[in-house]
Amino acid sequence: MAAGGGSPSIVEFFGGEDGYRCGYCRSDTGNISHGMWAHSMTVQDYQDLIDRGWRRSGKYVYKPIMNQTCCPQYTIRCRALHFQASKSHKKVLKKMLKFMSKGDVSKVASEEEPMDSHIEDVATCDFAYKSESQVSQSDLTPLAVDQAERVENEDEDSGETKEEGNVQKVESDSVQIRADKDTPVPAEPSHSAKAVHAPPKPGKGADLSKPPCRKAKDIRKERKLQKLLQNQMGTAEGSQLQGDQTFLLQNSKPKTNQPKNIEDFVFVPLPDDARHKLEFTRFLCDSPLEAEHAPNGPECGYGSFHQQYWLDGKIIAVGVIDILPYCVSSVYLYYDPDFSFLSLGVYSALREIAFTRQLCVKAPDLCFYYMGFYIHSCPKMRYKGQYRPSDLLCPETYVWTPIEQCLPLLERSKYSRFNQDGKAVDEGRLKELGRVRVLHKRTVMPYSVYKKRRKGPSDEASVQQYASLVGQTCSERMLLFRS
Repeated sequence: MAAGGGSPSIVEFFGGEDGYRCGYCRSDTGNISHGMWAHSMTVQDYQDLIDRGWRRSGKYVYKPIMNQTCCPQYTIRCRALHFQASKSHKKVLKKMLKFMSKGDVSKVASEEEPMDSHIEDVATCDFAYKSESQVSQSDLTPLAVDQAERVENEDEDSGETKEEGNVQKVESDSVQIRADKDTPVPAEPSHSAKAVHAPPKPGKGADLSKPPCRKAKDIRKERKLQKLLQNQMGTAEGSQLQGDQTFLLQNSKPKTNQPKNIEDFVFVPLPDDARHKLEFTRFLCDSPLEAEHAPNGPECGYGSFHQQYWLDGKIIAVGVIDILPYCVSSVYLYYDPDFSFLSLGVYSALREIAFTRQLCVKAPDLCFYYMGFYIHSCPKMRYKGQYRPSDLLCPETYVWTPIEQCLPLLERSKYSRFNQDGKAVDEGRLKELGRVRVLHKRTVMPYSVYKKRRKGPSDEASVQQYASLVGQTCSERMLLFRS
């Protein structure tokens, strides 16, 4: 948990808004939400807010009115430590590996990452690109790939077919902007159809009474990883190398007949003859979140960061993430459309999941990856549900529910309460309005005092609405600005 003692959060509440245009169903007035402006915000307050259905876009923090808005938006999180990449995810990782090692990825349209077209929903995020001359070599963390033979051998999965996604392109002269990771990706094959396996013919097939043989490439991989750990020198971005080594050690064990983790694709050495080099650097960026450090937190601290993706010295993408006490929260991705064939939206999400797992080594509570909102009523936005295992937030009790339990409910109704305990209530609900903290005329006071001093018509209804939405805990920590 982040250390306290810093400046408190200061917010200005706007209440429920009139309906405005929806970027998902294109309704002119169907998108309805509550909103507030965050003049400043602590990472703990924002963590608690997103666990109550809030989300930030720049310094504007909003919460959809779930039972009224045209496209209900459910907060979704991935349990990063248990994440297993799907076939579609592995195809993207293999494509990147092949591109870097061989440089021969086909740039055909069918392989491009599906695009989303709601760029009007993207708030401006102030940042400046660093030119190549402004970035020192020590700032860059190489993305490694395995030997070319591995890429060639694993380029195609047996039985894997090309999957088509609902593709919508956003025209841009320079940089593609994608908000909140809202880019649809090809759907995974249905798991409802069970494969029928014929019994092996006599005299053929493996002897099931004996342990499976280890493949030569697995043995070579283990030796390479062990050698890498012995020879690795220096550090990169604080504890990042230490985290990399931890996962390398975990993945250096034989994993016969076990699915590969994302670390198997990204934390391995580059071949000497690699055609391309992909590097990363991380910088603090402007946001309402106050940067914080804690003894039991990640070395980079908490706050908002840019993750810059450099390909052969050229910046091709910038991801914006919030590092919070319990999660890495994905905000935006900006990327060069010339490299959309690399499926950078999917690739960046997988990298961020791997990064979350790294941070958890030093900060055990930080073990979730938040992907923004899941919108079941918009088919092309269902791709976030493919990052399993994941949970959706109940819009009434704010309890996390496995997505597998939520999907049948959402098939029946686009708005649903996921907590099936009819007696369950919001445990963080407002209980004492008088304890809400208010900032009035540069003075901090509880609402009970402010209410007596206030002149003019009562604003109790507005304050009651605000405190009910943010919950008792946040309402007592944050300062509600009143003029």
